[in-house]
Amino acid sequence: MLLAVISDSHLGAPSPWLESVYARHLAGADALVHCGDITAESVWAFFLQHPNFHACLGNCDWTLGSLLQPVARLSLDGLNIAVTHGFGPRSEVPRRVAQALGPEADLVCFGHTHARYFSDEHGALLVNPGSLAEGSLALLTLEPGRRPACRFVDI
Repeated sequence: MLLAVISDSHLGAPSPWLESVYARHLAGADALVHCGDITAESVWAFFLQHPNFHACLGNCDWTLGSLLQPVARLSLDGLNIAVTHGFGPRSEVPRRVAQALGPEADLVCFGHTHARYFSDEHGALLVNPGSLAEGSLALLTLEPGRRPACRFVDI
């Protein structure tokens, strides 16, 4: 199963660039998660075209507060996945999300720092795809009983 993870799109509206990224990298994924800072309801609506789209509320999602929660949870291929934006000083975000969500999740997807991250050094398997607005996303291959494999994509 292919999981596409994006975050920090920071767009005011869908654009031809976003449509191209979606067609090339996201549409074919079995699931798509956005780790917050979508920033516009029209962009959120654009991502809803994916049949298995999940998103959480980011600190810049002022107009999406009634549509999104701070944490989204899903289960894919036997993995419990938590999706959050992240909080606190950027240098502490991986440790904080691992402590908050790691005990009940096999994989924690987060954003906020705009920096790519894939590690289990804080006691939970964590992935941050970097910032979509800055040309980064993550593709994870999920297989039952195996540690997910992560590939970062420059766009």
